[in-house]
Amino acid sequence: MDAFYADHFVLPLPPGHRFPMQKYTMLRQALSTELPEICLKEAPKVSDAQLALVHSPAYIHAIQTGEMNPAAMREIGFPWSLEMAERARRSVGATIAAVASALQQSVAANLAGGTHHAYADRGGGFCVFNDVAVAIRCAQREAISCGSEPLRVAVIDLDVHQGNGTAHIFQDDPSVLTLSLHGENNFPFRKESSDLDVGLPDGCGDDDYLYALENALDTLDQRLLPGLVVYLAGVDPFERDRLGRLKLTAAGLQTRDERVFAWCHHRRVPVAFVMAGGYGLDISETVQLQVATYRTALSYWRLARSAKVSQPQASSS
Repeated sequence: MDAFYADHFVLPLPPGHRFPMQKYTMLRQALSTELPEICLKEAPKVSDAQLALVHSPAYIHAIQTGEMNPAAMREIGFPWSLEMAERARRSVGATIAAVASALQQSVAANLAGGTHHAYADRGGGFCVFNDVAVAIRCAQREAISCGSEPLRVAVIDLDVHQGNGTAHIFQDDPSVLTLSLHGENNFPFRKESSDLDVGLPDGCGDDDYLYALENALDTLDQRLLPGLVVYLAGVDPFERDRLGRLKLTAAGLQTRDERVFAWCHHRRVPVAFVMAGGYGLDISETVQLQVATYRTALSYWRLARSAKVSQPQASSS
């Protein structure tokens, strides 16, 4: 199973900044040690033309050159630097590569990504470019260029924060269904309309969360059979997350992942997943929650691979 990383493109942050930048290197090291079957690959750099499938040229230029309005940079939450611009591009490139790999091999991942608060012309909430939206547009363009059927995509966003940027980008687009299961009272406080929004109360635990997820997946079944799922597997619904306000246990998160990957597997839908949020007080605990997501994904990658190997070959005549 391919997984793409960009943690060596480090974004310099001031002391005390609350974004846990070190977790990405820790995750790559943990995967290398604990799940060596995963093929870790350096993320490619997204091009301006690829970014422009979603983002405005003026915004792309401003991020690359640092000509951003200071208020707009405060909305993003990072200080501008060349390293910030490069990391943002590599994070998008990782999701583009993960989507391409998933379409060939059923399951693939980006060790970062899930920057779902970015709009076409602005960022926010630690999100510069919207990696999921750009990757979807790239995959759709590739399908058209190959003469394939139009690619329909479902975004299953289980980060604790609503994917407002993604919802806005794909509004009124019947080829992409956006599903967001999030804390109703959490950031962003002004939400957009996804195709399917499920807002959860503070303190929501495993049973209520998983019941809501089952209902959401049933609704997705009724609305769309996608040719691709992009799954935002944020671990910030965890009970000890600093920003989450929900109360899922580690077992609850694992069951959540199982249900999403099983839904995709039983329908033979490729799934690319990204890590999105995770802001635990103990970063090593956050990393282990993410490793558990990879362990589940790898099991379904193996199942898909076995199914392909066991398929009878067409006889020649």
